[in-house]
Amino acid sequence: MSQSLIQKYNIPGPRYTSYPTVPYWDNTTFSLKSWKKSVIKSFEESNMAEGISLYIHLPFCESMCTFCGCNKRITQRHEVELPYLKALLKEWQLYLDIFPQKPRVKEIHLGGGTPTFFSAENLKFLIKELLRKVELVENHEFSFEGHPNNTTKAHLEALYEVGFTRVSYGVQDYDEEVQKAIHRIQPFEKVKTATEEAREIGFTSVGHDIIFGLPFQTIEAVEQTILKTKELMPDRIAFYSYAHVPWIKGNGQRGYSERDLPSAEVKRKQYELGKKLLEEIGYLEIGMDHFALPSDELAKSLKENKLHRNFMGYTASKTQLMVGLGVSSISDSWYGFAQNVKGVEEYQDLVNQEILPVFKGHILTEEDLIIRQHILNLMCHLKTEWNSLAELPELPQILDRLTEMENDGLLKRKENKLEITEKGRPFVRNICMAFDLRLQENKPETRLFSMTV
Repeated sequence: MSQSLIQKYNIPGPRYTSYPTVPYWDNTTFSLKSWKKSVIKSFEESNMAEGISLYIHLPFCESMCTFCGCNKRITQRHEVELPYLKALLKEWQLYLDIFPQKPRVKEIHLGGGTPTFFSAENLKFLIKELLRKVELVENHEFSFEGHPNNTTKAHLEALYEVGFTRVSYGVQDYDEEVQKAIHRIQPFEKVKTATEEAREIGFTSVGHDIIFGLPFQTIEAVEQTILKTKELMPDRIAFYSYAHVPWIKGNGQRGYSERDLPSAEVKRKQYELGKKLLEEIGYLEIGMDHFALPSDELAKSLKENKLHRNFMGYTASKTQLMVGLGVSSISDSWYGFAQNVKGVEEYQDLVNQEILPVFKGHILTEEDLIIRQHILNLMCHLKTEWNSLAELPELPQILDRLTEMENDGLLKRKENKLEITEKGRPFVRNICMAFDLRLQENKPETRLFSMTV
């Protein structure tokens, strides 16, 4: 890739797991009443047709991984498990009370933190209780994020028994120096055991998360990590750029300086080498920074034009309503977003008072909904189209902002269509930023986002 293009377009920008992005939510027009109204509207439109999704945030970790930007609580006190799970169930009941009829659940995802901080018995208890008052959609998919060091066979068996068939393991990198820097000592044998046990038990999709751009990470380290990954051939791979935002994520990312990070040029070489190696062994690139074997549902969904993106990243299908349970979880009704409070104690206090633990959100305008769909099209399918310029009054200005990128060969534009080229694929975030009217109208004075390349 041209170094001049990297230098030109490597700027801070959103990853677009939502539009509007969280820093641009309008809290002045948001209220619990407006949020509940949007939930009911979405539920009535989509529950019978496609079902709903649940994202459950389990925040506890026994130790700090310094690369991590997730909301977490570091503790080795496992007596925190049951009070937190009971609070989750109370929050779920608050949503059940809002729904006009029994929900049909299509997806459940356990994220964190470290979901496998919780015992196998407690996780099984949580899922059984969550499912007591729901129906399941045919071909539902339950998944969780596993830490290879502490995901036991008992965890896998317990979750498989209550319907889980997909697990994603955080690998990051196998180089010892990198692992020490990010405080994630994780031998290959641990990952191998966790991967093989999941498959033996019956999990149909095993994913690995690999990060490039980590402190002290060389191009050779990325190559060796991919070659080791080849030995296990996970069904999916998230191969994404480390987001260095210590001014947002706090002390965890202050354990090393920007001098310890690969340059933008080296990061891009790491990605291009990784992509080349993954494609040589049979993986297909999915959207941005994701790869899957042709047999995996993610690859099938891309082929069938069903690929979707939300706060959990890429998913094989769309549900209009996604309910987020737990601290810091974000819910998405399509018409609005709502984020829960970030403190464990505050969260538990609110749900024990039978109050939805939401502290901020955004109700989308008609303009937001149109822009959201265009950005979703670009992130998932690398193309979008419009019926007429009248559809969005600002479209001429958006297209003007894209002219230079078109001249640089990053996209092709014809009449009412826009398509990102292979050359432009690394810059999909930049192209989406041209559509982001809230970003364009209120460019931040301080840095909010990680670099785009």
